[in-house]
Amino acid sequence: MEEKSTRQQKVAKELQRNFAEIIRSKGMAAFDGAMVTVSGVRISPDLSVAYIYVSIFPSEKSGKVMGILNENLKALRGELGNRVGKQLRIIPEISFFLDSSLDYVEHIEELLKK
Repeated sequence: MEEKSTRQQKVAKELQRNFAEIIRSKGMAAFDGAMVTVSGVRISPDLSVAYIYVSIFPSEKSGKVMGILNENLKALRGELGNRVGKQLRIIPEISFFLDSSLDYVEHIEELLKK
């Protein structure tokens, strides 16, 4: 695993905070009633690509919600640009990834109940 620069970490943290606010401001109705949480952000060394990890509850809706996020990618990136445009010279391209660690936790809990 390569060493992350302090700048990368700061930018990733800032993007995560802002993106969480954007998603919260949309409300659950925008995501088919699912709860969407930004669980992490990784950013490329040149700060041009942000990999945004989201966890979705209930997980049955994850396919539909990922579709909604990807359909609105341009608008979401624009909103992100409005929020962080002063701090960043380039607004990174965005890729969404499903963080399935919640499913994993649920699975482990089910196994422990048996």
